Amino acid sequence: MNTAISAKVIPTAVLTQDAEIFEYSKAADPISSGATPRIPVKTFSSELYATGATRVVPLDLSKELKTDYPVTGPSVIASFVRIKAGESIATSVDATSEFFYVIKGKGHTETEKGAIEWNEGDIFTLPGMAAVHHADEDTAFYMVDDSPLLAYLGVEKSKDRFQPTLYTRAMIMTELEKAKNDPNAGKRSRVSVLLANKNFDQTLTITHTLWSMFGIVPPGTRQLPHRHQSVALDFAVEAKPGVYTLIGPELNADGSIKDAIRVDWVKGAAFVTPAGYWHEHVNESGADAYVMPIQDAGLHSYLRTLDIQFYLED
Repeated sequence: MNTAISAKVIPTAVLTQDAEIFEYSKAADPISSGATPRIPVKTFSSELYATGATRVVPLDLSKELKTDYPVTGPSVIASFVRIKAGESIATSVDATSEFFYVIKGKGHTETEKGAIEWNEGDIFTLPGMAAVHHADEDTAFYMVDDSPLLAYLGVEKSKDRFQPTLYTRAMIMTELEKAKNDPNAGKRSRVSVLLANKNFDQTLTITHTLWSMFGIVPPGTRQLPHRHQSVALDFAVEAKPGVYTLIGPELNADGSIKDAIRVDWVKGAAFVTPAGYWHEHVNESGADAYVMPIQDAGLHSYLRTLDIQFYLED
């Protein structure tokens, strides 16, 4: 039986109207040419969620990155969420991975899989599903999801890749203390722990697209520069004046960052470290500082494009 579909021929002029052809050297590096916008170093103040109504505050760089949907990085969007005591807020995004850090407060989140109870310092992840977050006291989240990736691809999520997962503050701090007290801690680029999910044993990441670190920068220390091709949406969990990150695209011969941009940490604030930029953390205060970067490194690790590099002193 002939099942060929009969249809009228589309005119060549219509089929070719969007076609372009570039000489190789003019299009091989669209970032340097400016066609693809560079990711800016950007900070977002804790004042964005300190007071006011229950709401979601997107940390939106769509103007800078020339997208028609909210983004903080090309494949991720970060937001602050404020929930007043006794109130609730619903979230529902077309994403495959959602990350929530409880900046302050306590309460629970209702999902189709059941309820998740959370407290200050806890982290939980959702696989892209409708949820209602109820606050027992004034609450704030740092929230990240990969909806920009789906928007760019023009696709929708078809299935859950993991179940809702909770990482309590006690779990995280216990493992971080072990890392801090390890005899080899002083030789490592970072004193930190990586949060992971057993479903993603190839990437060792918190979801298949997202990566999450929770780290400490002890007083009087400098964590040497490193770089990677994933954008980092950093959150300053705890910091006193004198803690900062230096960021820049190149290193000097002595390992310092050339023409570095300084980002001072402020507790509860967030900042963007662009993909491919060298960055180092410095603590000139008298107290421990804690940082939590969220990256699209789960995706990059699977694609084999993360290209993480460390500067090592002789």
